[in-house]
Amino acid sequence: MDTNEALDEKDNGPEVQLNFPASVMSRIEELMGGSEHFDSDEFDAVAYINRVFPTEQSLSGVEAAASRCEFRLAAVQHDIRRLVQAQHNQRKAGHQALLGAQKCISELSLQVADINKKSERSEGMVREITSEIKQLDCAKWNLTAAITALNHLHMLAGGAASLRTLAQNRQYKELVLPLQAIMEVLQHLENYRDIRELNALREEVHSIRANLAEQILADFKQAFTGGSKSTISQRTLSEACGVVDVLEPKVRQDLLQWFIGLELQEYEHLFSPEQECAWLPQIARRYSWLKKHLLAVEQTKGAIFPAAWRLSERIAYHFCKITRESLTSLMSSRRNEIDCKLLLYAIQQTHNFELLLHKRFIGTELAPEAEANLEEISFDAYIENIEDVTSHKSPWVGVVGGCFEEHLSLYISSLDNNLRSLMDRFIQEAKNIEIGDCEGSGSGGVLASCADLFLFYKKCLAQCATLSTGDPMLELSAVFGKYLREYAGSVLQNALPRSHSNTVNNIVTNIHTFLKDESVVRYTKQEISKITSVITTSEYCLETTVHLEQKLKEKIHPSLSDKIDLGPEQDLFHKMIGNCIQILVHDLELACEPALSSMTKISWLHFDTVGDQSSYVTQAIMHLKNSIPILRDNLASSRKYFTQFCIRFANSFIPKFIQNIYKCKPISTVGSEQLLLDTHMLKTVLLELPSLGSDVKRQAPTTYTKVVIKLMTKAEMILKLVMAPLDNNLEGFVAQFLQLLPDSTLVEFHKVLDMKGAKLSKSQLSALDALFKETSRKL
Repeated sequence: MDTNEALDEKDNGPEVQLNFPASVMSRIEELMGGSEHFDSDEFDAVAYINRVFPTEQSLSGVEAAASRCEFRLAAVQHDIRRLVQAQHNQRKAGHQALLGAQKCISELSLQVADINKKSERSEGMVREITSEIKQLDCAKWNLTAAITALNHLHMLAGGAASLRTLAQNRQYKELVLPLQAIMEVLQHLENYRDIRELNALREEVHSIRANLAEQILADFKQAFTGGSKSTISQRTLSEACGVVDVLEPKVRQDLLQWFIGLELQEYEHLFSPEQECAWLPQIARRYSWLKKHLLAVEQTKGAIFPAAWRLSERIAYHFCKITRESLTSLMSSRRNEIDCKLLLYAIQQTHNFELLLHKRFIGTELAPEAEANLEEISFDAYIENIEDVTSHKSPWVGVVGGCFEEHLSLYISSLDNNLRSLMDRFIQEAKNIEIGDCEGSGSGGVLASCADLFLFYKKCLAQCATLSTGDPMLELSAVFGKYLREYAGSVLQNALPRSHSNTVNNIVTNIHTFLKDESVVRYTKQEISKITSVITTSEYCLETTVHLEQKLKEKIHPSLSDKIDLGPEQDLFHKMIGNCIQILVHDLELACEPALSSMTKISWLHFDTVGDQSSYVTQAIMHLKNSIPILRDNLASSRKYFTQFCIRFANSFIPKFIQNIYKCKPISTVGSEQLLLDTHMLKTVLLELPSLGSDVKRQAPTTYTKVVIKLMTKAEMILKLVMAPLDNNLEGFVAQFLQLLPDSTLVEFHKVLDMKGAKLSKSQLSALDALFKETSRKL
């Protein structure tokens, strides 16, 4: 193949255009020794030659340059021919490989078609071979079904006659198995209802079963009501019970219903409504009768009935049902004769009887007719302890006692009366209470009457929960709430010091009146202890009331739990605690009031030197050191309320201190410095107030510290403003005032001016007020 042919084949192939980045192309040009673009439209050959051969002397190298170009041209042509030849060879090899693959595919398709034909022939052969086998299998299945049906028909025909003979001879034991077998045969022949003869045999078997049921019931009636004339033995009756288990469930239900009614005839007669022993005082005789009767039945007739029938349990349940209906009717007709004592006696006897039934029949299930009348509650495992039994819901508990629920209002009324007497005693004790009567290590303990009240509540709740979880429990909750309010309003209030107990409810509104009344005497240590005892008792009542509400909601029926609400009572104890804390705050303020009053009487204008803290500060600190340790010790068990006291005192005392600072006018610069020193000393003591006088130094609560710092900082800023020069720079003073006291009012601004003794004309004061308002709006 020559070069022209190679080039023609190359032209016939796909064109491949390679585009390289500019950086790559420039690098290629550098490697090739030049940067000329010979294929560019702007390439100038003449200029290129002149650049390569710039002088005549350089023309001597033309031949050598031409030789190099020819050599490079020949090398390039050789490379082109070699690449074209390689490309041609690769294309030819690929074409040959494609032809080979197509040939292999053709051969493979022929082989697949041949295999398909062979598989179809094999399938046809298998179908021909197995067709006869399938026919034989079908014939065998039909023959087996026919033989089985004939056998069942033979058993049914022969069994019906056998059943009739055995039934007539009362051979109940030999009758059970054939009867079960025939019933199974009837189930197998259920698909052959179109056969008339088979339907006749089916009707005959059903007739025999119906006759058996009537015959067995008649045998039982003859055996138990025929007296000495009866010829039916207990063994025959026991065997008859086995036959009854094979018959319809209704047969057993009818037999048991008749027998249980027969057994309870004597009970209904002895305790009929007209009999005096039927009334509540004789209720224990009812339950004693059942205990004796069950023992007699189990000894004399227990062997007749199968244990799975649970005869004693059924008799007990029907006894409970009859007793409940009888007691309901009696109590409705003789309602006026029922008192709480009699009702509780009947309830207690009934509850004990129900627990006895629970322990006797635990682990079994009630009869279907019993389950339909009781709550759907499964039996728990056997429980030895009666207290554990009452904590679990038993189907026996309440089966009789439910009739007393509508009369439990008498019981609630009795509890109300008992609580009334108890509360009267508590009120009387509260009037004469001594500190030693409080439970605790010292003063400020919980009142003993509080524990007695909630102990009584606990007993009432436990007893009522065993009687009912319905509306009576809701009534009990209302009674509890009533006497909690009574305890807070009467007992705790009467426990407060008598001279101030009438101010508990309006202490907040009348606090300023008390501060102005110099005849008011401070509380003694014993009176302080009484007040703190009321706080700790109220706290105990509050926490216990929350638990009491939770217990009531647990015990009462879920549908009524939302109606249980002791929130108002809890709020009342909260209010009692708050009022007592306010009383203590007011008392300590009264102690510090003389010191604040003497502060305003000092001539602050004539101070010439700054000394130690003033006497009024020493006096106030002395009162704090005398009062705080007592309060802290009395509220040792209620630290959070002691903290509340400190916060309330700071919020009340410091603003009064600031108001007294405003009254110290006029005041000199030195007087302001002395007052600032006093303020700082008082601030230091107030920050340490919670642990004042204590051997153990504790860091004050953060909430309290923030209150003291915020309020006392305001007092310090006021004094710094008093010391600030006014001169003629009114705008600067206003800006400084609002910067140090951003939340202040125009009234406070005037008070600071008064303290400084500023003498301003009306026009200056008006301009200053306008400047104050404008500057405050900008801020």
